[in-house]
Amino acid sequence: MIVRALNSGLRKVPVWVIYIFLPVPGVVTFYLGLTGGLGAEPIKALEQALGEFTLNLLVLGLSISPILRFTGLNLLRFRRAVGVMAFTYVTAHFLTWLILDLQSANQIFADIKKRPYVTVGFLGFLLLVPLAVTSNNWAVRSLGRFWPKLHSLVYVAAILGSLHYIMLTKGFQLEPLIYMAVIIAFIAARMPKWRRSLARK
Repeated sequence: MIVRALNSGLRKVPVWVIYIFLPVPGVVTFYLGLTGGLGAEPIKALEQALGEFTLNLLVLGLSISPILRFTGLNLLRFRRAVGVMAFTYVTAHFLTWLILDLQSANQIFADIKKRPYVTVGFLGFLLLVPLAVTSNNWAVRSLGRFWPKLHSLVYVAAILGSLHYIMLTKGFQLEPLIYMAVIIAFIAARMPKWRRSLARK
């Protein structure tokens, strides 16, 4: 009864609410960077915060199907908006690195080749680009059955994002490992469905 009531209430919540509230943490963090609220290294702090926001949203998006499966709570109508906001944050993360940290577009590929954690993060960013471009109703209709296959790349992008975080941190840090573990758990939860799909084929 509680889940049914929650689902009934969620159906009344417009999707555009996601686009209003999810950018708020990023805007607040950027404001703190401008006003000296991010410490002695505001650019690094801003980069890290935007990267963590991205991972949080990727994890949130990946959690929606398991939440429906195990609890019955239906958040599917918000998943695409969460994905779009994850791409917005990763783009802000990338631009912060490029414009404020690297400060030279000419150095971008040199840095990608030189630093493995940058290579991994950049690959994850590239994988999210086609997903963001096709996150609209026209693309869903046009791509047909290929659309879900294309968007399964989000799992690879999420793994690369968490690996980027692990490689970026110095010493043993529990938080990046938790991100990786949670993402792998969500992938494992999808395995039975993928196996059934392959068996039918």
